[in-house]
Amino acid sequence: MEGVCEDGDGLRIELVSTAAEAPCPSCGSLSRRVHGWCRRRLKDVAIAGRNVLLELRSRRLVCVEAACGRRTFREQIPSLTRRWARSTQRVTSMIARFGILAAGRAGSRLLGAAGVQVSRDTVLRVVMGLPLPFEQAQAAGEAVPAVLGVDDVAIRKGHSYATIIIDAGTHRPLDLLPDRLSGTLATWLKAHPGVEIVCRDGSNAYAEAIRDGAPDAVQVNDRWHLWHGLGEAVEKVVVAHTPCWRPTVGKALKEPPRHEMWHARAIDERTAARHRMVHDLLAQGLSLMECRRRLGWGFNTVKRYARAATPEELQRPPRYRQTLVCPYRDYLRRRLIEEPSVPITHLLGEIRAQGYSGSQNLLFRYINQGRLDLEHAPARPRKVTSWLMSAPENLAQHDAERLSEVLDLCPHLNESANLIKQFAHMMMNRAGEKLAGWMDAAQALEQPPLSSFVTGMRQDQAAVTAALSLEYSNGPTEGTNTKIKLLKRQMYGRAGFPLLRQRILLN
Repeated sequence: MEGVCEDGDGLRIELVSTAAEAPCPSCGSLSRRVHGWCRRRLKDVAIAGRNVLLELRSRRLVCVEAACGRRTFREQIPSLTRRWARSTQRVTSMIARFGILAAGRAGSRLLGAAGVQVSRDTVLRVVMGLPLPFEQAQAAGEAVPAVLGVDDVAIRKGHSYATIIIDAGTHRPLDLLPDRLSGTLATWLKAHPGVEIVCRDGSNAYAEAIRDGAPDAVQVNDRWHLWHGLGEAVEKVVVAHTPCWRPTVGKALKEPPRHEMWHARAIDERTAARHRMVHDLLAQGLSLMECRRRLGWGFNTVKRYARAATPEELQRPPRYRQTLVCPYRDYLRRRLIEEPSVPITHLLGEIRAQGYSGSQNLLFRYINQGRLDLEHAPARPRKVTSWLMSAPENLAQHDAERLSEVLDLCPHLNESANLIKQFAHMMMNRAGEKLAGWMDAAQALEQPPLSSFVTGMRQDQAAVTAALSLEYSNGPTEGTNTKIKLLKRQMYGRAGFPLLRQRILLN
């Protein structure tokens, strides 16, 4: 360092090279022969909020290798300068870090606050010029990770998708493929042999790609998707048996209420007629697809009517929301038990004196819907499903008591609850060898939603067994997908796939 002086609002530091020799950038031979001197002006990181400019005096050396095509070259100071650069490597490294985290325009603004004035194009150029870790490792001869995670990523939801591949051991992203076609993933796996285990979701395309690109690899289904699929099937069973477990009007009252209305809704004639039409066609030996064609309905609609043995199984419970009457429910219920013939107008006056601000019609509807007749408000099917899918030790006491009431009322749900406990035990204790027996027991219940779930599991039984036996899961891949959503939304959809891929693989 030859000197430091003020240069406007910043500092200018004068430096001179003192190295004895430097390597030729073409042939690598060391040279001491000085051809001349040159000056370089380099931006450096700010000091105490003041911009820093390095004025470097370095040598131009003569290459001593006769066979080298380069006659002279400028020496580069290690960890400080690069060819053609107008800033130090410290500044370039800072630009790269900000660019990876915040992309172009946002990165440029943050760098400006840190004392490095660069344009967004410079930030993007530096980010796109960074080498990718996995490609560097492959060039160095490192082996492909033995355990991979694969999942699809929405570039533009509903329109375009990509495939993320991660190292399931370190959770680091390895590559981002431009689509989610089976051929693309199979080609990547063939180009990177040595994969032993691949974690994925239930996608048939990925299963086919792994069988084609890495036939010796063990496929592991995602445990979260299995548990989620079981929960959806159980919810359909709960809905189908709603008339069985959902209490009816007047059960908890000493006497039937004066203002009585059917709480279990009657099946309307249209639903009964549609149910009869579907089952009449099925009785003639027609398939579900033929019924769909003749009736002109959706296939799932025909299947739902076909699965219901009676029209009552199609009944859905009413979904009540909180109203202004709810805070006075206990008082109204107590008054109706004490005096069943009390006029509603008297009840209205009493609760208005306590602060009720709703209308008379709202109170009429609340009582006529039967919402005062039960000890507590009937649970929704989704709430019952959440109780069934929760560990017993995690349930609050009142929720456990209500679940016990539901199971006492409906033996079908009691059987489903036992199946859920067995499946949870398999997942927690890695007892995949019990899966075959569990699937036979689930189909023996003759519950269509559970049978459909088991049928899907049988089609991918090897991967499901591996998921319930091995420690690996697709959870790290799902977590990486969540981070990708943040990176994608930072760029507001204005960046192309190459920049998005670069930021994902460098984060």
